[in-house]
Amino acid sequence: MTVADLLLLVASLPFVAAAAYLCALALLARRVAAPTAPAAWTRFAVVVPAHDEEAGIGATVASLRAMRYPPDRFRVLVVADNCSDDTAGRAAAAGAAVLERHDAERRGKGYALAHAFDHVAADGWADAVVVVDADTLVSENLLAAFAARLAAGAQAVQAEYGVRNALASWRTRLMTLAFALFHGVRSLARERLSLSCGLRGNGMAFSCRVLRQVPHRAFSIVEDAEYGIVLGLAGHRVWYAWEAHVRGDMASSERASRSQRQRWEGGRRDLVRRLVPTLLVRGLRERSATLLDLAADLLVPPLSTLVIGATVGSMVAVAAFAAGAVRLAPWPWLAAVSGLLVYVARGWVASGLGLAGLRDLLWAPVYVAWKLSLAVRGRSREWVRTTREGGA
Repeated sequence: MTVADLLLLVASLPFVAAAAYLCALALLARRVAAPTAPAAWTRFAVVVPAHDEEAGIGATVASLRAMRYPPDRFRVLVVADNCSDDTAGRAAAAGAAVLERHDAERRGKGYALAHAFDHVAADGWADAVVVVDADTLVSENLLAAFAARLAAGAQAVQAEYGVRNALASWRTRLMTLAFALFHGVRSLARERLSLSCGLRGNGMAFSCRVLRQVPHRAFSIVEDAEYGIVLGLAGHRVWYAWEAHVRGDMASSERASRSQRQRWEGGRRDLVRRLVPTLLVRGLRERSATLLDLAADLLVPPLSTLVIGATVGSMVAVAAFAAGAVRLAPWPWLAAVSGLLVYVARGWVASGLGLAGLRDLLWAPVYVAWKLSLAVRGRSREWVRTTREGGA
């Protein structure tokens, strides 16, 4: 083995590990049998955190009120958080109860949710709380799917979260594929393995019992992922309700997408720094596959980074092989590329985009370059309403 072989082999290890992990999840992503409906109906408080959402809050409330669930067993509560428009009025007109909140210092979705959860706990009527974003339409079976899993022992549940305006642009179609991978493929595999599928911020349900035991005090930009990890550390996995879905609007323009992605990517980097050491130490000490998987989920780089790294590494290794400088180096790099292809192919099938999705993958290099450019720009830590261009 040459020195060049050794260097390229060592450099390939992180990419091989990440690709093997994602490929394994793709191969294991199969639906498990959903629990049967409970005999008794759970009482739900459906919380909708909203910041300047007057344009779409009425449609969201109407979608929630149309769910196939006994109407006396759920209530819709809109939290109009630091709004400068008529979100509160339009939510009330659509039939929701409204909780207005004004706090210039403690701003963000995490604070809005904590305020709502405290209100629900003080009221004492609900057995569980559901969180739905203000730009979202839900499937009619959402509460029934949550109730079935809560009756089966779940304390936290995540529905399938997809893109409402998938056909608005090539960006939203690529986001549809990304959601199919990150929210669908990974979650299906984890549910099959009885791991925690994690929280996605939209279409989440929590028993009031677990909210009392593990209070929601996650206030980062990615408060959903943070609270999902906190639940895992407390011994609760998030179950996946694959048969129910929520669909939220995604930004279709470059400017709006940039704001959204900067917050997401920056927030996840903060979680890696703060929580991965704890997850690894406790996961190894307690032999907890759930905690180790939560750490792996944070440690795996974004797919764009993996694809670029594996592709460049493969090209370098193959060129060195052709020049006679190495003998073994190309194989792990090519294995990494193959694993990523299996993962992406599984996501494409799950996305339902068909041939249009394959065509949109031609835009992937542009999307990857754009995402990399975000790394050198600043990011906002406030709750900033993402501009939506319609087309839902």
